[in-house]
Amino acid sequence: MIPGRALHYVLKIGDRAKNIHFFKNILGMKVLRHEEFTEGCDAQCNGPYDNRWSKTMIGYGPESDFFVVELTYNYGVKSYDLGNDFGGMTIKDKDILSRAQNLNYSVSKDGEREFLTSPDGYKFYIESEAPTGADKVSKVTLHCANLKRSLDYWHGLLNMKILSEGDKLAVLSYGDNQASLELREISDPLNRAKAYGRIAFAVPAAVQPLIDEKIKANKGTILTPLISLDTPGKATVQVIILGDPDGHEICFVNEEGFSELSKVDSTSDQELEKYIKKDPFQ
Repeated sequence: MIPGRALHYVLKIGDRAKNIHFFKNILGMKVLRHEEFTEGCDAQCNGPYDNRWSKTMIGYGPESDFFVVELTYNYGVKSYDLGNDFGGMTIKDKDILSRAQNLNYSVSKDGEREFLTSPDGYKFYIESEAPTGADKVSKVTLHCANLKRSLDYWHGLLNMKILSEGDKLAVLSYGDNQASLELREISDPLNRAKAYGRIAFAVPAAVQPLIDEKIKANKGTILTPLISLDTPGKATVQVIILGDPDGHEICFVNEEGFSELSKVDSTSDQELEKYIKKDPFQ
């Protein structure tokens, strides 16, 4: 059994100012920490780019208890081709729609579901019902080409518990009071394009080599073997990056190092604004 804890989903963004306005003023999230890097990540956290980049963690509370969003910004890249792999994120907060209306931000509908589209095209579904716990983020939706094959991987191999299952849709989780993963089968060919993201989970360090062995034994895809990643002035973490049958990237980071790395930095909001003012298209 893999004792995982859902941490965050990585989104590539092209305009930091517009995105911070959306996530802070419309969705009501807070900047938790911000980090600048002078070269590409060894685990391709910023995608296949070997350049200066930044990482902004934003959410409703610290990553020790909340599922958050990692906004990855590559200097010089203004936009990314959007695929159909990311189905969206669901947030339970009745105040978001009124904030959007007051700030003239467009609200769309998908059947009975209302959603907002971020500046880069990512969908955020808004539900008015109260969250069951402190976290307002209830689930992340990823599209898949074959639900049975995906369940064999996420449930059978990665040991996520199935909370509900239908013909074309299933919801899974590693535990109570954390964001769940929704897998939704689509008929169109799956296209990850250039904006593809990554979902991250924390596990004890002792579990990471076991994941490595299990994936290798089942001839699964390891995108980045177990590796140490440094963040200037902060804790070092160990990660292993996997690819599911549809190419969705999965990061398993050691809980011990990540708990130290992910502490909220009260100066991050001000630090981020300083760098946004220097962006060439501001």
